[in-house]
Amino acid sequence: MANLSQIKREQMIAFLEKLKEQHSDDESLIAFNQIENELTSKKYGLVWEEHEENVDMMMQTKIPVFTEVPEKAVMGKADDSACNFLLEGDNLHSLKLLEKTHKGHIDIIYIDPPYNTRKSGEDESGSFIYDDKIVDGNDLFAHSKWLSFMHSRLSIAKRLLKRDGIIFISIGKEEVAQLRLLCDEIFGEDNLLGQVVRRTKTTSFRGNYFALRLDYILVYANDASKIKKFADRVDISDYKKVETEGKYAGEKYKDDTAFYLSTLETRPNQRYFIECPDGELVIPPGNTLPQDKTDGQKCVPDAKDGVWRWEVEQYKQKKYYLSFKKSKQSPLLNQDGDKASWNVYTKSYYCEKKDDGNIPTELFLDFINRNGTEELKGMGISFSFPKPSELIKYLIEITNKPKDITVLDFFAGSGTTGQAVLRLNQEDSGTRKFILCTNNENNICEEITLPRLKTVITGQKKDGTKYSSGIPSNLLYYRTDFVDKKNEEITNDLLGHISEMIQLQYGVRLDGQKYVMIMDDDEMDTFEKNIDSHNGVEAVFVSQDVLLSASQEKMLNGINVFMIPDCYFDFELREAGELW
Repeated sequence: MANLSQIKREQMIAFLEKLKEQHSDDESLIAFNQIENELTSKKYGLVWEEHEENVDMMMQTKIPVFTEVPEKAVMGKADDSACNFLLEGDNLHSLKLLEKTHKGHIDIIYIDPPYNTRKSGEDESGSFIYDDKIVDGNDLFAHSKWLSFMHSRLSIAKRLLKRDGIIFISIGKEEVAQLRLLCDEIFGEDNLLGQVVRRTKTTSFRGNYFALRLDYILVYANDASKIKKFADRVDISDYKKVETEGKYAGEKYKDDTAFYLSTLETRPNQRYFIECPDGELVIPPGNTLPQDKTDGQKCVPDAKDGVWRWEVEQYKQKKYYLSFKKSKQSPLLNQDGDKASWNVYTKSYYCEKKDDGNIPTELFLDFINRNGTEELKGMGISFSFPKPSELIKYLIEITNKPKDITVLDFFAGSGTTGQAVLRLNQEDSGTRKFILCTNNENNICEEITLPRLKTVITGQKKDGTKYSSGIPSNLLYYRTDFVDKKNEEITNDLLGHISEMIQLQYGVRLDGQKYVMIMDDDEMDTFEKNIDSHNGVEAVFVSQDVLLSASQEKMLNGINVFMIPDCYFDFELREAGELW
């Protein structure tokens, strides 16, 4: 079949070539080349009017840096120098800096970006603000601005992910189609792991045609070929032991699944009698019964017969996976073809190897927004439309990743992701770390995000009353700052923010005892002189300008020594002519 569009493009390009020959010596050639570039550019995918943000333009004259705010740190685990981070400022600036410290090192990203509803405060996203202006329904470039906004951030996000890294993106109906195309372009269509549908509320009367109670979570991998199978969580409370196979959920049978199927297919090995605890034999509804009335006796079903989920040999080997319940409404038949008094379910087993478990469904029914609101309300914090921490905790769990991963959220909002990571660590003794980025619009970072995390860590609400027993952990607070590219003291100014970069990259606090930074020969001499006063040095971070003496090299034997990398600000210094 002929590609008519391609034929037209080729005809136009041929015509342009003739024009270029006729005007090879004048300024028209530049315009012809630009037209040709447009004709030969991408012809399938997402196309939009690209916009440049003020925050991006700022970086033409200013270099973003992090400045630690010590008085806002929360040190809830004094015997441990491992730290989480809350980064205040525009997330594009934070992402640019994270690319210097965490490129290829993030395990999981979860973000809840603006949904671009173009209606202020009406649903989960609130309003979308672009260059300090609310993007509303009157903005002809509402989609294009949102896509430009997301493209610049997701492009960096991909570079931050490990090869087996995963990103979860919550989004509403307004932009889910555009976001999927954008992510296909950035992460690759083959790296889409799923599109989850989430119920946001149990009742809703809003909407002109349908009651609005859904949003979506797009799930992409950096490289899907490196991703382990996802495994659904199991309820490990109230277990009863089964002699043959470990443990299963107790009397509640919360996640049990009916064991029979209605089918129009003939499955000759999946219609047979199952013996119940009182000896009754049961079989799925239908017309055909086995002649021999014994456990496991099969028959060939007809087109109207139901069948069991397993073939008969699998049933005989794994009968202990089944649970039986007395039921007056059982759809099953007994050995005489009458209504059975039992129903049969598969048990929800707890597996020590989670990758042996069931894969999760793309339909989430249990993580409604009201739960997130109640969480914050219980801390004495008022915030509109937060996601429930249980949702993000669940997303981290199902990835089947180790317990020492790093989780990034660069649309942190109220800090839900931080709470989810802390709760999960508390439950399974994990050592996961989180990095949260948010602006301070309407003082959200200082008055919502930080107080929430502080409450979770210390167990004390803002008013001093008790919230919980706490989850001991450490949190450092950074604020985005800027260094003028034309500043004559640019080298010293940038070096003044090296400690923040080291702490961020290694997830520690430079306390001068366990973790020490040495920037010049004098500092190394002082460190050597006072080495006996340093108890339990874990690591020393040394500038490449420091020249070690023989005695200093001997002193550092047995201590983790890290050379401070040039990658923090070398590009900016070269650009400013400070490095050659």
